[in-house]
Amino acid sequence: MHFTVITPTHNRLAYLPEAVQSVRATVTAPLDFSFEHLICENACSDGTAAWLPEAAAQPGAPLRFRRQSELLRAGPARNVLIREEAPADAWLVPLDDDDLLLQRTLFHYASQIHQHPGRPWLVADFLRVDQDRRYLPADDYYAWQFDSPQDMLRAIFRAEHFIQGNVCYSRALFEEVNGYDEQIEMAEDLDLYVRFLLAGHLPVICPHISHLHRFHSSNVSIGVDAGKHAQDLRVIYDKYAAQLGEWGIERP
Repeated sequence: MHFTVITPTHNRLAYLPEAVQSVRATVTAPLDFSFEHLICENACSDGTAAWLPEAAAQPGAPLRFRRQSELLRAGPARNVLIREEAPADAWLVPLDDDDLLLQRTLFHYASQIHQHPGRPWLVADFLRVDQDRRYLPADDYYAWQFDSPQDMLRAIFRAEHFIQGNVCYSRALFEEVNGYDEQIEMAEDLDLYVRFLLAGHLPVICPHISHLHRFHSSNVSIGVDAGKHAQDLRVIYDKYAAQLGEWGIERP
């Protein structure tokens, strides 16, 4: 079993080293699996391009990076990393460049994959912290089990259930649904997970914490309130309205 952690980065040198360190701190024992960290250096101008070769040369789990001279949105950047660099049999774990993976995250994903053969994606909980890694009480993300993909989609489009980078999925499933939509401007990750569900794949709900999601003044999601989220949901819904309508799922 092999895991590839996927991180596009653009001018986040203040946070990226801690993200890299968090992946390298992974403890796999007693399971036998390999892992690596793939980073898209996405037209950075803050010293990231010079820092990455030094980081890649440090001991520990493999860190590989790909230079991208033209700035890409997160979806296209992840597509490039996965399609050009990730092994065909990899389990993919997206990690934002300002977030922190927990030491046993990959171990717990591997354990759940062993327990649920044939299930191609998994969802876990995550915690929110501030820019100094202080825990933000009452702001946890928590997943729960649904009876069917239709039920989970219904909750998503009612804005009752959220998924934000706290996932692990197979490269085969990624290819089955044709990867991230490169035209969508926001919520490209949720759009991908909606397509997982439309393809009939209900995720395994994992009983562990996947990562620390850091809130700070330059978060990409700053300004995304309930109204903006509803707008993003409508954009996604309209792409798949025919199938969603057949399943009895109403437009938000």
